[in-house]
Formats: sequence, C-alpha cells, structure tokens
Amino acid sequence: MSESSMQYAIQLTQMANAHLVGVFLDEIIYHTYSVYKVMSNAADFQKKLAELDKRDQQKRDNAVLTFQKACELAKINFSIHRDTSIAFQELKHESIFADLVIIDEYETFSRFKESLPTSFVKELLGDVQCPVLVTPAAFKKIDRIVLLYDGKPYALYAIKMFSYVLGCLRDLPVEIITVKDEKKAGRHLPDKQLMNEFIKRHFDNVKYTVLKGAPEQQIVEYLRSSGQNVLVVLGAYQRSDISRWFKVSMADVLMEALEAPLFIGQHR
Repeated sequence: MSESSMQYAIQLTQMANAHLVGVFLDEIIYHTYSVYKVMSNAADFQKKLAELDKRDQQKRDNAVLTFQKACELAKINFSIHRDTSIAFQELKHESIFADLVIIDEYETFSRFKESLPTSFVKELLGDVQCPVLVTPAAFKKIDRIVLLYDGKPYALYAIKMFSYVLGCLRDLPVEIITVKDEKKAGRHLPDKQLMNEFIKRHFDNVKYTVLKGAPEQQIVEYLRSSGQNVLVVLGAYQRSDISRWFKVSMADVLMEALEAPLFIGQHR
C-alpha cells in the first residue's frame, strides 16, 4: 500500500470533487514469499504455505481497510475494486474507464526492489489507456505546475489532458519550459502565438522559460534549483523515438532525478 499515492489521490479527488477508485490488484500468483524456498526448507510445507497465504491475505485486507478509512475521513466519493487476475492486464483494463491512473513510481508487483523506473511502471506507461500520475515515495503539497513543451503534438496533448483532468489546479503558478538547441537562434516558443492563445484559455498565472542545451540535463538542473514542490506535465511515453524530448528516456530521467509527481499524457 503506497501511502504517498493515496495522499495525492485523496487530495486531488477533494480538489476536483471527483470520484476515487481504489484498485487493489490481488493477483493470485503473487506472494510476499518464495514458494520454492518454503517447499525446499519447511518440514510441513503445505501447512507453512497456508500460514503464509493467510498472512498475505491479511495484508491485502488491511490495505483495503486503510484506504476505506482514509476516504471516509476525507469525506470523498470512492469505490473499491479487488481484481484477482494478472495485475498488469487488470490495471490496463481499468484504465480504459478511468480519467487518470495514480501509481507509485516504485511499484513492482514483485518481492524484489528495482531501480527507477520499475519494469511494471514502464510497461504500464507504454500501454495505458489514460493519463498517469506517477507519484514519488513521499507526499509533498504541490506548489506549482511545470508544463514541458517542445512544440510537438504529444507535448500539447499532455497539457490538454492535464487541463481537462486536473483543472482544479489551474490557479497554481504555472511555468512552461522549452529547451532549444544551443545552435538555434532565438528564445521563442514554437508556435508562440497559437500557444499563448491556447494557454490563456486554460491557465491563469503563467510564466514562460526557454533554456538552451540538452533537454534532459537542462530540465533536471533547472527544476532541482527551483526550490519548490512541483508537478511536472510531459508528453507521450512511447517506445519509439517519435519526439526528441518525450520518448522513454525523458520520463525515465525525471523519475530517477526528481522527487516530484509526473503527469504523463498519452497520444495515440
């Protein structure tokens, strides 16, 4: 149970007056223990497996109860789904009917710790059917919004989806960051006039920043030096290099380098 993800989800649900669904992926083949080790080492392995299964079930039930109590305390509308089939397929199917999936960046559905981004999160981001908010390990109040924009349709689509789904945050300070190649002249946004008109329709308190250099390096350094708790919005998480910025590596870099929630939009 990710305490951080739950806190972000409840806060955003309150602000948006939305409905929160707690999806508990109780995959029947997932255990917190090694079946092989138990069968190899326990004298009565069937009894031991039954004890461990009971303990795992109690953990699952406790997670659901924790979520339920937190939602009731926050006085939000909520539902609970307990899906027992393959975790990834269940979550992907749930995403078809969701406006937003909120998930901890460390989620693995494995007993083993992985480096960021985990294989489960990478697979989800590559095939999810709605935007995803990937949350850091610790909850922090969101002070401002950063929109990453390189002029590509994928970047603008993510900004649109963010404004549609989390329009409740439009009053926060918003900064649009563009990174240009060192050799290119000027510090203007791509499609500046159209972008300005679009942004004015969706956000109130906006600042524009143009950096020069390598996007991955410049964005990370700039955000680290900002000293505020940001929510970063970035474009499609694709497995092909369809955008110089918003390919797999950009989301990967930000997950590794920043302790900030990432709103990742999908463009299909």
